[in-house]
Amino acid sequence: MRAVDTNVLVRYYLRDDAAQARIADRILSGGNVFVPKTVMLELEWVLRSVAEQPADKVMDCLGHLIALPGITIEDHDEIEAALGHCRQGIDFADALHLAASHACSELLTLDDRGYARRAAKLGVNPPVKLATG
Repeated sequence: MRAVDTNVLVRYYLRDDAAQARIADRILSGGNVFVPKTVMLELEWVLRSVAEQPADKVMDCLGHLIALPGITIEDHDEIEAALGHCRQGIDFADALHLAASHACSELLTLDDRGYARRAAKLGVNPPVKLATG
């Protein structure tokens, strides 16, 4: 099994460098590829922030990647859960934190304006609560 770095996946999805896109195609179509969850996190950030792709397109790319045959995603179920939360309006990084905390009783944050309020509206589990003194 071979692991891939974020730039391989960026070239695969953006197709902004023909030669590198062909290399990425060969790597992914060859199967037996491992994608660390940190690469998934970075891929989402690069597509959204650097390449300025719309959120729905970014989620489509990540969803496509985790469904590709021959691709093993680290903590696949957590990534899939995070994508579901992200499609409901939670930032992908926060959604990944939430998915990774599935066995906890609550997830504490100081982000009252965004994360805690959105998560409360969605009724996620574990509940995201505002940390207090």
